[in-house]
Amino acid sequence: MGDLGGGPPSLRAGDRVAVVAPSYPAEPERLERGCAVLRSLGLEVIVGKHAFDRAPSGLTYLAGSDDDRAADLQEAWCDPAISAVFCARGGYGAARVLDHLDWDTMARATPKILHGSSDITALHVAFGRRLGVPTSFGPMVVSTLADEEPDTIAHLREALFGAGVTVRGSHAPRGGRARGTLTGGNLALLTSLLGTPHAPEPATGRIAFLEDVNEAPYRVDRMLTQLLQAGWLEGVAGIVLGTWIGCGDLDAVFADRLVPLGVPILAGIPVGHGPGQHTIRLGAEVELDADARVLGPGTGGGAARLSHSGEETP
Repeated sequence: MGDLGGGPPSLRAGDRVAVVAPSYPAEPERLERGCAVLRSLGLEVIVGKHAFDRAPSGLTYLAGSDDDRAADLQEAWCDPAISAVFCARGGYGAARVLDHLDWDTMARATPKILHGSSDITALHVAFGRRLGVPTSFGPMVVSTLADEEPDTIAHLREALFGAGVTVRGSHAPRGGRARGTLTGGNLALLTSLLGTPHAPEPATGRIAFLEDVNEAPYRVDRMLTQLLQAGWLEGVAGIVLGTWIGCGDLDAVFADRLVPLGVPILAGIPVGHGPGQHTIRLGAEVELDADARVLGPGTGGGAARLSHSGEETP
């Protein structure tokens, strides 16, 4: 694994990676198909010993006990032979492991890539805040990589083995340009962490990424309102919206809740749920050009918001 000038780490052919299940249990057949995709990228893959576990009756939506799921994650993160930790799938359960991790021990480990999406937002937030490391938000081993979509795999390869990639959106609810550190994740998970010891740091001066799945417009409105009232979006430099599969028409919700913030907003990037998922790096510097409908790797220079003319604004 290489470090790109102090930026997010990148993988190299031959690196060993671990696949763990901090949330829902992994289906063996789909896990193997997803692992085969990782091997096709030139990676050596090991699987956490509790990935196929199920919790006792009534909690079978969890891949075994909180202690065991946390142990697999911590062991992989602290193993110097492991260059990246891939989460098998989402569902529910990642937030439950946060209180079972030895953060002091994990902070002493060599930083590496944590990759996952959806429920794994809980880990993205905690790893960013407690360990100060960038993380990789993208398709998971069981839920998406197992479908073996060429575009998804190609984008993942570029994201993991390079310095970051460009993603394109479909439209811009509000134009403009901005740069800053990318933050955020799944909307439901972000709001669920507010008021806890694991709450996400405010998006002040940053580019906020949001996505979700199967949430009615009024529930998306409610969660955005919670982020606004909690002050999480105060001073945000720009907003990027991913996929909202099963959420209905959200144009009016975004226009009412987000456009009044007066910052560039890019919508429709293929990151979150559903087919054709791309990969982004949370905690990395990015540049947002809503007019060109592009989110790309940053080139440095801080987190100032840029106007249409390209002049920095306070």
